[in-house]
Amino acid sequence: MKREIRLSKRAMQKLDSLLVYLEEEWSTKVKYEFVQKLDKSLKQIQKLPDSFPESEKIRGLRKCVVTKQTTVFYRYSEATIDVVTIFDNRKNPKSLKKETKE
Repeated sequence: MKREIRLSKRAMQKLDSLLVYLEEEWSTKVKYEFVQKLDKSLKQIQKLPDSFPESEKIRGLRKCVVTKQTTVFYRYSEATIDVVTIFDNRKNPKSLKKETKE
């Protein structure tokens, strides 16, 4: 059974603003390439959610580095993959705790 991927409200907002940023500051091509990498990462998470390490800071939260600037943090169950946030790796890691509380 394939797990359903669900993005939290915060993850959706982060993704939307990231895609706008990539297109405005870089190019449509860069945005498209990021979407491809994200899609590939989410498919890998869907197949093997345990293949990515658990966060050292927050128990039960796993992390998948999509690019050197972007990491997806998620939790999973038998039926779902819940993407908690899409984190900008250039930010202060302490801000991650605020982003993962929902």
